[in-house]
Amino acid sequence: MQAVQKNVKGEINDMSNESDGKKIEVSCAIIERDGLVLAAQRSETMSMPLKWEFPGGKMKEGEEPDTCLKRELMEEMGITVIMKKMLPPLGHHYPDFTVTLYPFVCAIDAGEIVLHEHRAIAWMKFSELASLDWVEADLPVVYAYRRSSKILAHFQ
Repeated sequence: MQAVQKNVKGEINDMSNESDGKKIEVSCAIIERDGLVLAAQRSETMSMPLKWEFPGGKMKEGEEPDTCLKRELMEEMGITVIMKKMLPPLGHHYPDFTVTLYPFVCAIDAGEIVLHEHRAIAWMKFSELASLDWVEADLPVVYAYRRSSKILAHFQ
């Protein structure tokens, strides 16, 4: 299987020559509410402290991306979500590991957000998302979400 990643502009890069370091699969939620999108700030004790990300977490062995996301959002924030659509998986290579993100566009179904792991959250207009200091792997997700939103708006 050929290893690929998409850069910040969403272009595919060949990663077959990258080191065979640790590979992590992560599901993440682009949670929408009233025209705003949820961003979560990592705590000081997490890796990549104080960076912003879409909430979610690591998939367990044999776990499906949607099942992982439901579990992680309940553990991290105490919420359940309705998954509206899945965006294509996106990869990012860090010096010590490679991460594949499985992003889902969601809406909160039940629960009030209680932060168990993150330092803060922010509900933001899409145009404001770029002002945050994002975890590198989430930047392609921001751009993929923007592209998918523009495509949907074109057909409405």
